[in-house]
Amino acid sequence: MKSWLPMLVLLFSPAALAAPGIDALTMTTGQGGEQTYTLSIQVLLVMTALSMLPAALILMTSFTRIVIVLSILRQALGTAQTPSNQILVGLALFLTFFIMSPVLSEIYDTALAPYLEDKITANEALDAARRPLREFMLAQTRDDDLALFARISGQEHFEHETDVPFTLLMPAFATSELKTAFQIGFLLFIPFLVIDLVVASVLMSMGMMMLSPLIISLPFKIMLFVLVDGWALVLGTLATSFYV
Repeated sequence: MKSWLPMLVLLFSPAALAAPGIDALTMTTGQGGEQTYTLSIQVLLVMTALSMLPAALILMTSFTRIVIVLSILRQALGTAQTPSNQILVGLALFLTFFIMSPVLSEIYDTALAPYLEDKITANEALDAARRPLREFMLAQTRDDDLALFARISGQEHFEHETDVPFTLLMPAFATSELKTAFQIGFLLFIPFLVIDLVVASVLMSMGMMMLSPLIISLPFKIMLFVLVDGWALVLGTLATSFYV
Protein backbone atom coordinates (compact mmCIF):
# COMPACT_ATOMS: atom_id res chain seq x y z
CA MET A 1 0.00 0.00 0.00
CA LYS A 2 1.31 3.40 -0.92
CA SER A 3 2.00 5.90 1.80
CA TRP A 4 -1.18 7.59 3.02
CA LEU A 5 0.44 10.32 5.11
CA PRO A 6 1.53 12.52 2.17
CA MET A 7 -1.92 12.10 0.64
CA LEU A 8 -3.71 13.55 3.64
CA VAL A 9 -1.18 16.35 3.94
CA LEU A 10 -1.84 17.10 0.28
CA LEU A 11 -5.57 17.29 0.92
CA PHE A 12 -5.41 19.69 3.85
CA SER A 13 -2.35 21.82 3.19
CA PRO A 14 -2.13 23.03 -0.41
CA ALA A 15 -0.25 26.16 0.67
CA ALA A 16 2.40 24.07 2.34
CA LEU A 17 2.99 22.21 -0.92
CA ALA A 18 3.19 25.27 -3.10
CA ALA A 19 6.99 24.99 -3.23
CA PRO A 20 9.21 21.89 -3.52
CA GLY A 21 11.02 22.84 -0.31
CA ILE A 22 9.87 24.51 2.87
CA ASP A 23 12.14 26.99 4.65
CA ALA A 24 11.71 26.57 8.38
CA LEU A 25 13.40 29.83 9.38
CA THR A 26 13.95 33.07 7.48
CA MET A 27 16.75 35.41 8.52
CA THR A 28 16.42 39.13 7.75
CA THR A 29 19.32 41.55 8.18
CA GLY A 30 18.33 45.07 9.20
CA GLN A 31 20.03 48.35 8.30
CA GLY A 32 21.96 48.37 11.56
CA GLY A 33 23.26 44.85 11.02
CA GLU A 34 20.79 43.24 13.41
CA GLN A 35 19.40 39.89 12.38
CA THR A 36 15.75 38.87 12.72
CA TYR A 37 14.59 35.26 12.49
CA THR A 38 11.06 34.53 11.30
CA LEU A 39 9.27 31.18 11.39
CA SER A 40 7.86 30.29 7.98
CA ILE A 41 4.07 30.26 7.79
CA GLN A 42 4.29 27.16 5.62
CA VAL A 43 5.79 25.21 8.53
CA LEU A 44 2.86 26.26 10.71
CA LEU A 45 0.45 25.12 7.99
CA VAL A 46 2.15 21.73 7.76
CA MET A 47 2.06 21.25 11.54
CA THR A 48 -1.61 22.24 11.58
CA ALA A 49 -2.35 19.74 8.81
CA LEU A 50 -0.55 16.97 10.71
CA SER A 51 -2.61 17.71 13.83
CA MET A 52 -5.76 17.27 11.74
CA LEU A 53 -4.80 13.82 10.46
CA PRO A 54 -6.47 11.87 13.31
CA ALA A 55 -9.72 13.76 12.82
CA ALA A 56 -9.52 13.22 9.06
CA LEU A 57 -8.90 9.51 9.54
CA ILE A 58 -11.92 9.22 11.83
CA LEU A 59 -14.42 11.45 10.04
CA MET A 60 -13.53 11.05 6.37
CA THR A 61 -12.94 7.30 6.16
CA SER A 62 -14.63 4.05 7.15
CA PHE A 63 -13.01 4.08 10.60
CA THR A 64 -16.05 5.52 12.43
CA ARG A 65 -18.45 2.79 11.36
CA ILE A 66 -15.99 -0.02 12.04
CA VAL A 67 -14.89 0.99 15.53
CA ILE A 68 -18.46 1.67 16.70
CA VAL A 69 -19.71 -1.71 15.45
CA LEU A 70 -16.81 -3.53 17.09
CA SER A 71 -17.44 -1.71 20.39
CA ILE A 72 -21.14 -2.61 20.33
CA LEU A 73 -20.25 -6.21 19.50
CA ARG A 74 -17.95 -6.43 22.51
CA GLN A 75 -20.68 -5.05 24.74
CA ALA A 76 -23.22 -7.49 23.30
CA LEU A 77 -20.90 -10.40 24.03
CA GLY A 78 -20.48 -9.15 27.59
CA THR A 79 -16.74 -9.78 27.62
CA ALA A 80 -15.97 -6.49 29.42
CA GLN A 81 -12.55 -5.31 28.15
CA THR A 82 -11.83 -8.31 25.95
CA PRO A 83 -10.73 -7.57 23.26
CA SER A 84 -9.06 -4.48 24.67
CA ASN A 85 -9.53 -0.99 23.28
CA GLN A 86 -6.09 -1.09 21.69
CA ILE A 87 -6.96 -4.27 19.78
CA LEU A 88 -10.31 -2.90 18.59
CA VAL A 89 -8.77 0.38 17.44
CA GLY A 90 -5.89 -1.43 15.73
CA LEU A 91 -8.27 -3.82 14.01
CA ALA A 92 -10.48 -0.94 12.89
CA LEU A 93 -7.43 0.97 11.67
CA PHE A 94 -6.07 -1.81 9.48
CA LEU A 95 -9.52 -2.68 8.16
CA THR A 96 -9.91 1.00 7.29
CA PHE A 97 -6.67 0.87 5.29
CA PHE A 98 -7.98 -2.23 3.50
CA ILE A 99 -11.31 -0.59 2.62
CA MET A 100 -9.79 2.76 1.67
CA SER A 101 -6.91 1.30 -0.36
CA PRO A 102 -8.64 1.82 -3.76
CA VAL A 103 -9.33 5.46 -2.87
CA LEU A 104 -5.80 6.06 -1.58
CA SER A 105 -4.27 4.36 -4.62
CA GLU A 106 -6.31 6.55 -6.95
CA ILE A 107 -5.25 9.65 -5.01
CA TYR A 108 -1.62 8.59 -5.31
CA ASP A 109 -1.83 7.84 -9.03
CA THR A 110 -3.82 10.92 -10.06
CA ALA A 111 -2.59 13.53 -7.60
CA LEU A 112 0.45 12.80 -5.47
CA ALA A 113 2.68 11.02 -7.99
CA PRO A 114 2.18 13.61 -10.78
CA TYR A 115 2.80 16.41 -8.28
CA LEU A 116 6.03 14.87 -6.99
CA GLU A 117 7.14 14.52 -10.62
CA ASP A 118 6.38 18.24 -11.22
CA LYS A 119 3.76 17.38 -13.86
CA ILE A 120 0.94 19.30 -12.15
CA THR A 121 0.69 22.19 -9.74
CA ALA A 122 -0.35 21.96 -6.09
CA ASN A 123 -3.85 23.27 -6.80
CA GLU A 124 -4.34 20.76 -9.62
CA ALA A 125 -3.09 17.98 -7.35
CA LEU A 126 -5.50 19.08 -4.63
CA ASP A 127 -8.45 19.01 -7.02
CA ALA A 128 -7.44 15.58 -8.32
CA ALA A 129 -7.07 14.21 -4.78
CA ARG A 130 -10.49 15.41 -3.73
CA ARG A 131 -12.40 13.59 -6.46
CA PRO A 132 -12.01 9.96 -5.34
CA LEU A 133 -12.45 10.90 -1.68
CA ARG A 134 -15.58 12.91 -2.52
CA GLU A 135 -17.00 9.99 -4.53
CA PHE A 136 -16.42 7.60 -1.64
CA MET A 137 -18.01 9.91 0.92
CA LEU A 138 -21.00 10.75 -1.28
CA ALA A 139 -21.63 7.04 -1.93
CA GLN A 140 -21.91 6.43 1.84
CA THR A 141 -23.88 9.60 2.70
CA ARG A 142 -27.65 9.52 2.97
CA ASP A 143 -29.55 12.04 0.92
CA ASP A 144 -31.60 13.21 3.92
CA ASP A 145 -28.44 13.90 5.95
CA LEU A 146 -26.93 15.82 3.06
CA ALA A 147 -30.17 17.76 2.62
CA LEU A 148 -30.27 18.53 6.36
CA PHE A 149 -26.87 20.21 6.45
CA ALA A 150 -27.49 21.86 3.09
CA ARG A 151 -30.67 23.39 4.49
CA ILE A 152 -28.88 24.54 7.66
CA SER A 153 -26.10 26.19 5.64
CA GLY A 154 -28.55 27.75 3.19
CA GLN A 155 -27.10 25.86 0.21
CA GLU A 156 -29.98 23.65 -0.79
CA HIS A 157 -29.50 23.43 -4.55
CA PHE A 158 -26.53 21.73 -6.20
CA GLU A 159 -26.50 21.00 -9.92
CA HIS A 160 -23.74 18.40 -9.65
CA GLU A 161 -22.20 16.29 -6.89
CA THR A 162 -18.91 18.11 -7.40
CA ASP A 163 -20.62 21.31 -6.26
CA VAL A 164 -21.08 19.95 -2.72
CA PRO A 165 -18.38 21.59 -0.53
CA PHE A 166 -16.33 19.50 1.88
CA THR A 167 -17.51 21.68 4.78
CA LEU A 168 -21.02 20.37 4.12
CA LEU A 169 -20.13 16.85 3.04
CA MET A 170 -18.02 15.99 6.10
CA PRO A 171 -20.73 16.43 8.79
CA ALA A 172 -23.31 14.74 6.55
CA PHE A 173 -20.97 11.79 5.98
CA ALA A 174 -20.16 11.49 9.70
CA THR A 175 -23.87 11.55 10.61
CA SER A 176 -24.66 8.86 8.06
CA GLU A 177 -21.82 6.70 9.33
CA LEU A 178 -23.12 6.97 12.89
CA LYS A 179 -26.60 5.92 11.79
CA THR A 180 -25.31 2.97 9.79
CA ALA A 181 -23.02 1.84 12.61
CA PHE A 182 -25.84 1.82 15.17
CA GLN A 183 -28.14 -0.03 12.78
CA ILE A 184 -25.55 -2.77 12.28
CA GLY A 185 -24.87 -2.82 16.03
CA PHE A 186 -28.58 -3.27 16.75
CA LEU A 187 -28.77 -6.29 14.46
CA LEU A 188 -25.67 -7.80 16.12
CA PHE A 189 -27.12 -7.24 19.58
CA ILE A 190 -30.39 -9.15 19.01
CA PRO A 191 -29.14 -12.79 19.08
CA PHE A 192 -27.05 -12.19 22.19
CA LEU A 193 -29.97 -10.44 23.87
CA VAL A 194 -32.15 -13.47 23.17
CA ILE A 195 -29.59 -15.72 24.86
CA ASP A 196 -29.54 -13.42 27.91
CA LEU A 197 -33.35 -13.47 28.12
CA VAL A 198 -33.51 -17.26 27.84
CA VAL A 199 -30.86 -17.80 30.50
CA ALA A 200 -32.47 -15.25 32.83
CA SER A 201 -35.89 -16.92 32.41
CA VAL A 202 -34.45 -20.39 33.14
CA LEU A 203 -32.66 -19.16 36.25
CA MET A 204 -35.80 -17.41 37.48
CA SER A 205 -37.88 -20.55 36.98
CA MET A 206 -35.32 -22.55 38.95
CA GLY A 207 -35.36 -20.04 41.77
CA MET A 208 -31.68 -19.18 41.33
CA MET A 209 -32.19 -15.46 41.70
CA MET A 210 -28.85 -14.81 43.39
CA LEU A 211 -26.87 -16.17 40.44
CA SER A 212 -26.06 -13.56 37.78
CA PRO A 213 -27.45 -14.53 34.36
CA LEU A 214 -24.40 -12.95 32.71
CA ILE A 215 -22.11 -15.60 34.20
CA ILE A 216 -24.17 -18.40 32.67
CA SER A 217 -24.95 -16.75 29.35
CA LEU A 218 -21.37 -15.62 28.59
CA PRO A 219 -19.99 -19.06 27.57
CA PHE A 220 -23.08 -19.71 25.44
CA LYS A 221 -22.68 -16.40 23.64
CA ILE A 222 -18.98 -17.03 23.04
CA MET A 223 -19.73 -20.55 21.79
CA LEU A 224 -22.41 -19.24 19.40
CA PHE A 225 -20.08 -16.53 18.12
CA VAL A 226 -17.26 -19.01 17.51
CA LEU A 227 -19.48 -21.61 15.86
CA VAL A 228 -20.83 -19.17 13.29
CA ASP A 229 -17.32 -17.79 12.65
CA GLY A 230 -18.46 -14.44 14.00
CA TRP A 231 -15.30 -12.40 13.48
CA ALA A 232 -15.09 -13.32 9.80
CA LEU A 233 -18.79 -12.57 9.32
CA VAL A 234 -18.65 -9.21 11.09
CA LEU A 235 -15.44 -7.96 9.48
CA GLY A 236 -16.43 -9.30 6.06
CA THR A 237 -19.85 -7.65 6.30
CA LEU A 238 -18.30 -4.35 7.38
CA ALA A 239 -15.86 -4.43 4.46
CA THR A 240 -18.48 -5.27 1.85
CA SER A 241 -20.99 -2.74 3.24
CA PHE A 242 -18.92 0.08 1.73
CA TYR A 243 -19.00 -1.27 -1.81
CA VAL A 244 -22.47 -2.80 -2.16
